[in-house]
Amino acid sequence: MRVLGIDPGSRITGLGVVELQGSDLVGVQSQTVRLGDGELSQRLGAIHHAVTAMIKETKPDVVAVEQVFMATNAKAALTLGHARGSAVCAAVVAGVPVTEYSAKQIKQAVVGTGGAAKTQVQHMVRVLLGLTKTPQSDAADALACAICHLHSAQMQQKLSRGTRRA
Repeated sequence: MRVLGIDPGSRITGLGVVELQGSDLVGVQSQTVRLGDGELSQRLGAIHHAVTAMIKETKPDVVAVEQVFMATNAKAALTLGHARGSAVCAAVVAGVPVTEYSAKQIKQAVVGTGGAAKTQVQHMVRVLLGLTKTPQSDAADALACAICHLHSAQMQQKLSRGTRRA
């Protein structure tokens, strides 16, 4: 199974693809899309374009997106929601199923605690994927989102096997 994880942001969006090969997690590709301070519509278009290009290049089976967290103000939350929507639309248009995870779920799956710091997420992503260098923060968050989905999918498989046996 191959998963594209997305850490959406209106100024920086992280993308990361992780594949499950047997029982090993393999980092396929990651990138940080820096969007700058231009018009929001142009930044949203750039997010859509980057996600579409990553899907075409890596052919994921599913896209996992970090849910919008509670922002400090309504405008920030709305802007983040637009960025997330642009990424989700790119996946849906490409015909790839989308799943969502909270930041707490992602940190729990990768670090073991929902309150982990960004540096802890970066470190564990590097360790879990056997990377030679630590990925940039937003790319690490995207890879962590993909890892979270793979862990969830593995657990669902185990539960369904157990249910069939019972």
